[in-house]
Amino acid sequence: MATNLIRQADGISLYELDSGKGMRVQISTYGARIHRILLPNKKGEEIDVVAGYETPEQFIGDTTYFNAVIGRVANRIGGASFTLNGKEYRLFKNDNDNSLHGGKEGFDKKIWNAEILESGALRLTYFSPDGEEGYPGNMDVSVVYLLDENNTLHIYYQAESDADTLCSLTNHAYFNLDGDFETVLNHEVFINSDKITLIDDKLIPHGELKNICGTAYDFSTPKKIGKDIKTDDFMLNIARGYDFNYVLNNDKKSAVASAYSSESGVRMEVYTDRDCMQLYTGNFLDNVRGKKVYGYQSAFCMETQGYPNACNVPAFPTITLKKGDRYTAHTAYKFSLEK
Repeated sequence: MATNLIRQADGISLYELDSGKGMRVQISTYGARIHRILLPNKKGEEIDVVAGYETPEQFIGDTTYFNAVIGRVANRIGGASFTLNGKEYRLFKNDNDNSLHGGKEGFDKKIWNAEILESGALRLTYFSPDGEEGYPGNMDVSVVYLLDENNTLHIYYQAESDADTLCSLTNHAYFNLDGDFETVLNHEVFINSDKITLIDDKLIPHGELKNICGTAYDFSTPKKIGKDIKTDDFMLNIARGYDFNYVLNNDKKSAVASAYSSESGVRMEVYTDRDCMQLYTGNFLDNVRGKKVYGYQSAFCMETQGYPNACNVPAFPTITLKKGDRYTAHTAYKFSLEK
């Protein structure tokens, strides 16, 4: 395992992590983003299984959140406001009347500091000042990327604040295990979940859970993404595909989700200590030109997270980070090849 600085331009640094087992991951300090995930397919060809742009600086102005660390709060906050300790906080509305993925300039648009650790991991840090994007408290955030010899990319998150605030971090990686980014409807997906959070017509959950066993939303038995995605159902219609929060059956040891492409032979397994995961099938990608041309449902995301809109739903587990406490989270993406 090795990590090296491979490029610097316009104040942005690019690092490469090498597992020594055929997999390389490139990480940019702009948005603490995954720039590339390079691994072989069953034909022995090296493919890049994450979306994005050719150079790190081309991500500036990106509106898709390609492969970025999302914060302070992942997903949507209904009404772009919340009340904490009796005080109402107003956030930037960047998703109709809602706040999405940290607001106008979330963590995905910041240049992070980086250092290579003795373990070979890469640690990225960012200081978010009190009031940034409307959130209270000065917050120190760190994200550690570690690529191990089992071709598993670990992401460790930490955060502390000097005042009560909100915190729910994720990575918004867009995957296509074929590497061609033509469609993900042929990918076979498993999610260890029997419930999702119900949403309204603005994609906001308000506390209700839906039992999904035997429905179009059920991936507890592996199936292709495209099998039921065109089902005539309210939530699938308004989201234009899958864009839903799955409540995980999580023993914190086993994979909570997986994706597999028979075309490439690449399998990805997801491990996490989070309660939930958002499955998103690239429903709002529309002719985005980068390393490839990314169109409708050409990539998928498996974003581990806390409950979305939890700050406005008392029934959901809290995403409040108390003054002096430490937020920690871990997610890992394990890649393997089935020939």
